[in-house]
Amino acid sequence: MSVVINTALLDSLTEQAKNSERLRMNYDLRNGSDDSSQRMLNAVEPGSVIPIHRHRYTSETLTVLRGRVVVEFYDELERICCATYELYPGAPVCALNIPAGAWHTLRALESGTVVLEMKDGAFQPLSDCDILAC
Repeated sequence: MSVVINTALLDSLTEQAKNSERLRMNYDLRNGSDDSSQRMLNAVEPGSVIPIHRHRYTSETLTVLRGRVVVEFYDELERICCATYELYPGAPVCALNIPAGAWHTLRALESGTVVLEMKDGAFQPLSDCDILAC
């Protein structure tokens, strides 16, 4: 069955994110539990804390469907921000492909922000060595 990604779905996901302790909520777009890809909508509210992290074995593609985010990339050795991109629909940069192993984080700048995230392979929880402590 197809999933229609419309304003009603994005609004519902945003309300769930606002009521979540983490200020974010995802919506699984995979074909089922046997689907080894990662495709999801992620509603992220301002104030949600996403640690600087990496995905060692998969790239990650982010597309902003609604709202505005800042994606920051970090240098592992000096642990400083080395690149920043502001993404929003219609912006010069509305999507990014983050290479495997790249240290990054994301911050929502507007309430109602929803991002489409896609990664290769099955979900792998982050381990301690995949979170950069500044």
